[in-house]
Amino acid sequence: MSAAHILVVDDEADIRGLLKEILSEEGYDVDVAGDAGQARASRARQLPDLVLLDIWMPDTDGITLLREWQGATAEASCPVVMMSGHGTVETAVEATRLGAFDFVEKPLSLQKLLRTVERALEAGKRKRHAGKLLAASPGGPVGRSRVMQQLRADLAQIATNDSPVLLVGETGTGREAFARFIHEASPRAQRPFVTLISSTLRSDGAEQVLFGSESNGQTAPGVLEKAGAGTLFINELEDLPAQAQRTLLGALESGQFVRVGGSTPVTLKARLISSARPGIEGRADDFRRDLLAHLNTLIVRVPPLREYTEDVPDLLRHYVDRLVDGEGLTFRKFSVAAQNRLRNYPWPDNVRELKNLVQRLLLQGGGEEIRLEEIERELAAQAPTAEPLVKQDLLALPLREAREQFERAYLQQQLLLCNGKVGQLAKRVGMERTHLYRKLRSLGVDFRNITDEPE
Repeated sequence: MSAAHILVVDDEADIRGLLKEILSEEGYDVDVAGDAGQARASRARQLPDLVLLDIWMPDTDGITLLREWQGATAEASCPVVMMSGHGTVETAVEATRLGAFDFVEKPLSLQKLLRTVERALEAGKRKRHAGKLLAASPGGPVGRSRVMQQLRADLAQIATNDSPVLLVGETGTGREAFARFIHEASPRAQRPFVTLISSTLRSDGAEQVLFGSESNGQTAPGVLEKAGAGTLFINELEDLPAQAQRTLLGALESGQFVRVGGSTPVTLKARLISSARPGIEGRADDFRRDLLAHLNTLIVRVPPLREYTEDVPDLLRHYVDRLVDGEGLTFRKFSVAAQNRLRNYPWPDNVRELKNLVQRLLLQGGGEEIRLEEIERELAAQAPTAEPLVKQDLLALPLREAREQFERAYLQQQLLLCNGKVGQLAKRVGMERTHLYRKLRSLGVDFRNITDEPE
């Protein structure tokens, strides 16, 4: 394995020489630069695995260079450790907020410097590994939108530690795929990934499923033991029965468990990743807050597809390729008009619905190009009922009906925000009160229990 390549950027020749000597003796390949121009030239010749960057330099300061390099593509990025004098510690702390991995203070402590270099290089390796997995994994976040770029960055960072993770998102958003990605990008990647579907647990059998059992010298491991030092993914956490919640909480608080029928404690080693629908934090009546506190150390919001529909064309191509390669289906491509229509569809069942749509269209066969007319037929056949406004396909409706649906949902929500007071509602929406009453009646909005009292 080749030595890690480190670039030292500092305008003081003595410091450059000292760092090159120390790091070279530690087995690293070291290049040095005295200013921003030399640093850029060095990066152009060979992308470093790590940059040690001084803050104050004569032509271009280190903060400016940091901003420039942090805007690079994932392939052209690497960890940056800032170096600062006593008077610039606050600036160095600010640099970490801008993306620097860490900072070391001058005069340099050899022990701290080498420890920081090791940590930064290890973090860089994990980040590059995560990037490769994202490119190769069919379950990774697909798309070039800002939403997906941020999610990729969050998942790659989370993968580097062992804290419990709670993935919060609507059904169909791909939470299990993202859990698998975190596992595969983590140091536990070679360990098991075990899935527990909460709704399959019964109260009277929860302890055996979680902890396993012992009988007549025979051992049957539970999911916690099967996961070992890998990852246990608890799917749809809100469906976990009360008894299972108590059982799991006990294991998390003690750090160990005992198989049913056994007496020897087993150490809990698995990392826990869970998924839940939005709103689990408010379910105090049927979900234990103390258990949730153990499971949501890190929270990742998995966005619904309607929040990044600019990635729909990429997702369509992705699933076409997967289904053609994996299931041997005949290749078909989406016309531009079909892609544009689907970009403006609300996707009430999220990515799962998109994948199912692609699969149906490929299974049904037809011309090589999937045209708009075919898309309209599919969407009409699968149209959901009684969905919230954001999930309704208003583009499939005539203008009058679409407008009425929007106005009805809009005024109903505004009524809730106004505590049911028509006087406040009229001011909020900018309508004269008499006209507002007529509009509510015409839309079939029940306001019989609404008060007409002013604020």
